[in-house]
Amino acid sequence: MNAMLSSNQRPVVPTGLISHRLYREHDPGEGHPECPERYDAVLRGIAEAVPKERLLAVEPRAATEDEIALCHTRQYIERVKQDIADGAECLSTGDTNINEWSLIAALMAAGGVIAAVDAVMAGRVANAFCAVRPPGHHAMSNCGMGFCVFNSVAIGARYAQQAHGIERILIVDWDIHHGNGTQEIFHSDPTVFYFSTHQWPFYPGTGMASDRGTGEGIGFTLNCPCAVGSGRAEVIGAFRERLLPAMKVFKPEFVMISAGFDARVGDPIGQFVLTDNDFAELTDLVMGVAAEYAGGRIVSALEGGYDLTGLASSVGAHVARLAGVAVSPRRGSRPG
Repeated sequence: MNAMLSSNQRPVVPTGLISHRLYREHDPGEGHPECPERYDAVLRGIAEAVPKERLLAVEPRAATEDEIALCHTRQYIERVKQDIADGAECLSTGDTNINEWSLIAALMAAGGVIAAVDAVMAGRVANAFCAVRPPGHHAMSNCGMGFCVFNSVAIGARYAQQAHGIERILIVDWDIHHGNGTQEIFHSDPTVFYFSTHQWPFYPGTGMASDRGTGEGIGFTLNCPCAVGSGRAEVIGAFRERLLPAMKVFKPEFVMISAGFDARVGDPIGQFVLTDNDFAELTDLVMGVAAEYAGGRIVSALEGGYDLTGLASSVGAHVARLAGVAVSPRRGSRPG
């Protein structure tokens, strides 16, 4: 195992980092907020915040069609393939711009999360961050929307259950937008607990506190909508007061994060005021849940975040905490 020795000579298992040049090739077009430069910003922020020896590169692969079908209908998969083959500029199902590289990038994004799950389950890494594009949490079983093609985190969760026998999975979503796709995919499933903090009212118009799931899944969706201008009191408060008590009952065996950073202060789309240090604290809280119930197993994947400077620093803070690195107070400061 690639592990280091800490100052007291105990082996330290690194954090996995999933990246690939194809994640940059998905291009929604000039002026689009979900731009290829986001990928550059993410890697730059991680390089600035996390010592190389605390990271282990995990090679992604393209997810198979059968793996995508763990969460998406075959009809929708065929529609994506046809739209891209036809040279369409936008998915016919909704507001997701595409180019000729979007299919392979989306397959590699889902496959990157799958590779991260495998690496964590094998003990090669303690946890992992996936610097993937396009994002995924708005992609429903039969519909892509909101910049998303395939729901990489949802696919990774189903894969963990199918390939590794994991019974209970927690998905934490702190993106500014509600992950309607993830909620839809697991809405009636008591084996996947979906927890979301998000701006309300806001796109996509879902995520009311009253929506707690359906059928056998009632009680396994926990939405915490927050008003414009919310920050650490509201978001971290929801984690402490709502998520932590719920996990004492659910006891997840694996934790996944839809890690959107558009809730950071200064984001051009979101209107929350979280700082880098707030994202570090959110990471610590989720790591505490994983340590207590899931053997520390976490896979985090990039969702939103559209101010390139803020995205770099907030992702850096998040991955630094995953890797056990302290976050400088400067990185958590608000812009002047």
